[in-house]
Amino acid sequence: MRTRTSAKSILLLLFCIALTLALTGPVQATRDLKIEGQEDSGDKTLSPYFWVKSDDPKTDRLPLKLTRAEVNIAGVIAEVTVTQVYKNEGKNTIEAIYVFPGSTRAAVHAMRMTVGERVIEADIMEREKARQTYEDAKKAGQTASLLEQQRPNVFQMNVANILPGDEIKVEMKYTELLESEEQVYEFVYPAVVGPRYSNKKAAGAPGSETWVESPYQHQGEAPTYAFDVTVDLRSGPPLSDINSPSHKVRVDKPQANHALVFLGEDPLNGTKDFVLRYKMAGNQIESGLMLYPGDKENYFLMMMEPPARVKPETIVPREYIFIVDVSGSMNGFPLTDVAKPMMRKMISSLRPNEYMNVLLFAGGSAVLSEDRSLKATEDNKRKAINWINQQEAGGGTEILPALQRALALPRKEGLSRIIVVVTDGYVNVEPEVFDLIRRNLGQANLFTFGVGSSVNRHLIEGMARVGMGTPFVVLNPEEGITQAETFRKYVESPVLTDISVKFEGFEAYDVEPLHLPDLFALRPLILFGKYKGEPKGSIAVNGRTAEGIFNKKIAVRPKQASKDNMALKLLWARNRIKRLSDLNNLIDDPARVKEVTDLGLAYHLMTAYTSFVAVDKVKRADGTYETVKQPLPMPSGVSDAAVAERSMAMAPAGGMAYKAAAETAPLAPPPAPTTKTDEEKKPVDLGGPGSVIRVIVEDVRGDITKQLAESRLAPNMALLRSCYEKAVSQRGVQVNGDIVFKLTIDQNGKVTDVKSMTDTINDAPTRLCLITALKTVQFDPLLSGQASVVVKIRCGKGK
Repeated sequence: MRTRTSAKSILLLLFCIALTLALTGPVQATRDLKIEGQEDSGDKTLSPYFWVKSDDPKTDRLPLKLTRAEVNIAGVIAEVTVTQVYKNEGKNTIEAIYVFPGSTRAAVHAMRMTVGERVIEADIMEREKARQTYEDAKKAGQTASLLEQQRPNVFQMNVANILPGDEIKVEMKYTELLESEEQVYEFVYPAVVGPRYSNKKAAGAPGSETWVESPYQHQGEAPTYAFDVTVDLRSGPPLSDINSPSHKVRVDKPQANHALVFLGEDPLNGTKDFVLRYKMAGNQIESGLMLYPGDKENYFLMMMEPPARVKPETIVPREYIFIVDVSGSMNGFPLTDVAKPMMRKMISSLRPNEYMNVLLFAGGSAVLSEDRSLKATEDNKRKAINWINQQEAGGGTEILPALQRALALPRKEGLSRIIVVVTDGYVNVEPEVFDLIRRNLGQANLFTFGVGSSVNRHLIEGMARVGMGTPFVVLNPEEGITQAETFRKYVESPVLTDISVKFEGFEAYDVEPLHLPDLFALRPLILFGKYKGEPKGSIAVNGRTAEGIFNKKIAVRPKQASKDNMALKLLWARNRIKRLSDLNNLIDDPARVKEVTDLGLAYHLMTAYTSFVAVDKVKRADGTYETVKQPLPMPSGVSDAAVAERSMAMAPAGGMAYKAAAETAPLAPPPAPTTKTDEEKKPVDLGGPGSVIRVIVEDVRGDITKQLAESRLAPNMALLRSCYEKAVSQRGVQVNGDIVFKLTIDQNGKVTDVKSMTDTINDAPTRLCLITALKTVQFDPLLSGQASVVVKIRCGKGK
């Protein structure tokens, strides 16, 4: 009887699978199926997948119970301790794997593991040696932890041999430098790694790429672990304007220059990056020189306050190339609420003597004008904005072909080119992107806008860095409009260009960076380095502002040296490693790899080639275990399309069922070229011949096209016709003539005013009726200022 029931169950299960696959597409689509704990033999790509809760009580599928950051900020240096607590509430010994984000500026310099009462300090080793040490300990039944860097902002923690009932605590420490911009300091603690798009095959992929295959929860779900951040903030001058644009926080100020920041209660706290901003009283920023006299070498950090921004009398016209990501991960909030309004603001602010082009990309790409950039006329700007507005997000994120196409677009002679990239950065081809920009950018500057609550800052910041521009991260719609205005201000009037540094009587060497890029934002110039001998002399910075030559010197004095500045040693090494890592990383150059590895080992820092490993010497298990990948929350504002449109995903539905990948949304085709003359030859006529009321859209201004005006006026045609019919049926008046009205529309899409411009009709009540009817027309909300529509209403002449 038991055998018969099992056979029926198996047949029913196979039938359900076959039926589902038949409904969702060809059998070959199963190559992308991903089931946790089950390997595919097919030729699939690296793809994130949805986590499915298991009812198996023997294995704890959610071993991570807590991730917490304790942040201490002293002046401009943050020291952060990240604690992860793993507990096995199942009955099997497990290995836990957790992929988590890190700061792009972090110098990770320590790790330790606590097992019961035993505290094990981690060793720094070459990556392969650390991995082998971990694997050997895992097989030997020893509890061990391994911390690896998959990207400068993506880390992976492996914890082996967590016994039933065990609670393992792993702590990592990192240091980073905080820089001000426009007198505002910002600290960011990344909370979650967004799902990465990849077209790389899983077969043969190196270990540093397999993290892309991470399990994700569905959109809107709270993390399965507790998340907390506390900040102890101290400065010399008094602190002001302490706030978080990302989270609800409580701020206590024991003293004017000391603040304690606590995270408010919200189950979704762990789905978005924690951002803290603050100012110092009087809008002061840290500047000057810090020295660290080390045992073997001495280190320095120069922070120079930038010159005041000067508005040039003549604004040089430019050519703008806008590259906008409309892939699946941008679906919903990132595209609709942030990117589209922001693009509308940027494009609408272009001047008539400037040029522009737009490229949209997802799995493929489309360009507004293939053979040339368009002059920024009102008609061309409306055309570009409307094309972006009608695009729905969907599909993969093929950023490399899109950038190649954009960088190859014909240039407008005599104009400097500005390239703007708008994306969440959820790809895993950062080295290829950096290399492409470096080789093909020419004399242009590239600016990036990272859109979303947990963007890939490594890509966003790295693209701007190699593109000699500035990165922006936009957390919400309000910041999108503000950042668009800031961007325009930056490109119109750079703070400082052609920057050079000279050391006068100060024996500096190993200076980072090698060359200071043009300064667009009001942020300090940062220079790291080493020095020999006694601290003396000065550092001279020269450059060019809109007003002319800039010169400034910072004196070097012995009193600036302090043993308390030990963090400078780590920060110098981190900046040297970052520069080396930005170099062509497509083929590992042995000399570069050795230099990065040596730096990691010498300064006890995690890099792409060095890892931390901690091994408990006590044998606690028999070497049998089950591997569990900790599921990651979907970043706030990111839809399931970020995963579902890349791979087939398993979903619980009465046992087992398969959810088909969504079709790749095709890009809306760019509008056909038109001229203003062509538009005037084809006025929008709502009534048409034979109508007793004809409405012709004659002109539009602002963020409204004639086609959009037509669509919004059409529902009111019956009300407009009733004005003529009332005159005939109720008052016996035959109305003839034309009247031209100008409708003024506010930011909410409401008609606030209807003015008569020309009038030849012979009936005042009809005129008033038409005005009343036109005031009921509702337009879409405007995203930049007012708009107007001029309509001609023809009564009684529609034969």
